[in-house]
Amino acid sequence: MNVLNIENLTMRFGGVTAVDNLSMEVNSGEIVALIGPNGAGKTTAFNCVTGVYEPTDGKVSFLGKPIGKGTTPDKITKLGIARTFQNIRLFKSMTVLENVLVAKHMRTKHNVFTSTLRISHKEEKRVRDEALALLEDQGLLHLKDEISANLPYGLQRHLEIARALATDPQLILLDEPAAGMNPQETIELAEFIQQIRTKYGLTVFIIEHHMDLIMEISDRIYVLDFGKLIAKGTPHEVQSDRRVIEAYLGVAEDA
Repeated sequence: MNVLNIENLTMRFGGVTAVDNLSMEVNSGEIVALIGPNGAGKTTAFNCVTGVYEPTDGKVSFLGKPIGKGTTPDKITKLGIARTFQNIRLFKSMTVLENVLVAKHMRTKHNVFTSTLRISHKEEKRVRDEALALLEDQGLLHLKDEISANLPYGLQRHLEIARALATDPQLILLDEPAAGMNPQETIELAEFIQQIRTKYGLTVFIIEHHMDLIMEISDRIYVLDFGKLIAKGTPHEVQSDRRVIEAYLGVAEDA
């Protein structure tokens, strides 16, 4: 089943075309990567999918239904699309549990403010129980009262993904989740992404510069360069594509 479909997506900023006529699809249960050199337009494409930007042209569909123009990020989250960011965006002064509770409230009848006022005791208890169960499932329960800013970097990344899971997504977008991680943390991240795909029945769409990670976990890969799609295929196909090699390494000048 097709989960995400991007058709002829174009995003211009003034005279600069950041994404140029991009078409791609992500199918149910896949881990699909979008890669390319710095400035290739990867995060811009993510931002168009998640409502941060309204595309200049083209169409984005989720589960066969177009995402309408002007659909805000919170409404897109409620549709079943969650994301993380290249720069971790936790609520730094909140505890680990509070970060997950905020995400859980995306699925409640009452928002985080009315729940704080105890308007719905039963619903608040259910949300808290679910948040605690998720933290236990993710091995973070013992840190529930820790301020998120005080966690080691790798655990902050883990918490950000756990917070995304708390919105009960069908599709999760990971924007450079291995950024700043050491080799051991990157190995653990690869295992973690594969585990959550299986455990939660997720479809994963990932941007990453760490090629070892991408080649290990991806089912399919799309490659952008200067906003244009230059290659797509399995990790093996992409790895050996001359256009991809040239985009990353450059072309040697003739002597």
